[in-house]
Amino acid sequence: MAMNLSKPSSMSPLFLLLLTIFFTMTTAQKQDNLPLNFLPEFGLGKENVSHLHFFFHDIVGGPKPTAIRVAEADFTKTSPTGFGAIVMIDDPLTEGPMLSSKLLGRAQGFYASSALEELGFLMTLNYVFVEGEYKGSTLSILGRNPVMNEVREMAVVGGSGAFRFARGYALAKTHSFNDTTGDAVVEYNVEIID
Repeated sequence: MAMNLSKPSSMSPLFLLLLTIFFTMTTAQKQDNLPLNFLPEFGLGKENVSHLHFFFHDIVGGPKPTAIRVAEADFTKTSPTGFGAIVMIDDPLTEGPMLSSKLLGRAQGFYASSALEELGFLMTLNYVFVEGEYKGSTLSILGRNPVMNEVREMAVVGGSGAFRFARGYALAKTHSFNDTTGDAVVEYNVEIID
């Protein structure tokens, strides 16, 4: 049997679409491992809103720094904003502002000085939770952090575990800064929809 490819089909595109959907649904019903209501199984059903509050300890000095400069350009040494510097971090996240407070997790990733005219960082990091109901879960943060602003907002762009499919925002506010060592404690309030 020969097909005439030069002549358009007499079936409308809408009919073909409906036919495709019907056959897809019929096939899915016959397979035990692919139910029609698969969205709730992947956490796409009901959305939850969570609020997290913790303190981020960026320790650049002393015998056990948690933030280490790993790259810089020649220009960085003369730049008033440190433009071009990249700092890797594994910073503690604690319940209170004191480093001795209960450890909730770690902020792991990097920040890079990305502004010529002001002190502003590109933040790319994961909050890795090690305690409480979110133990083993992570949140991924990406955004611009103009550190001289009183409050800075960065995006929650994903997560894992309890935060799979997460989205939201993180508000950062400097709690304290040591001019001598460069160490900082930053208060975070994070709103998440997952």
